Amino acid sequence: MGNFISEDISVDDMAKIAIAVYWIVDEFPICMINKKTRKGVRVERGQVIDENYTGPILTDALDQNTVVHDKPTDGPYKGVPVIASPVRNSAGEAVASIGVIDLRHAMGGPKGRF
Repeated sequence: MGNFISEDISVDDMAKIAIAVYWIVDEFPICMINKKTRKGVRVERGQVIDENYTGPILTDALDQNTVVHDKPTDGPYKGVPVIASPVRNSAGEAVASIGVIDLRHAMGGPKGRF
């Protein structure tokens, strides 16, 4: 069947995935990067607002090949909880990462990991 997502997934394909996830997670902002360029997309309000996005939490999830819960110290989501997960190929290697900006906890919602 092959790998659905590769380390050089295009911005257009990342955008399709990120927008779908955006609607699933109750319209929270979504970001996604690939391994090759370490750049990707940022989705807010149901549309791509940045096609050259990178973020430290996404990069950590990609490099560590694990889910990361953290708050960035700079950038558009400075101080806001982010949950990022690697997207793995069939060999288990991280080839991309996708993250949700956890507005629920940023606005004083239920206590979580942050």
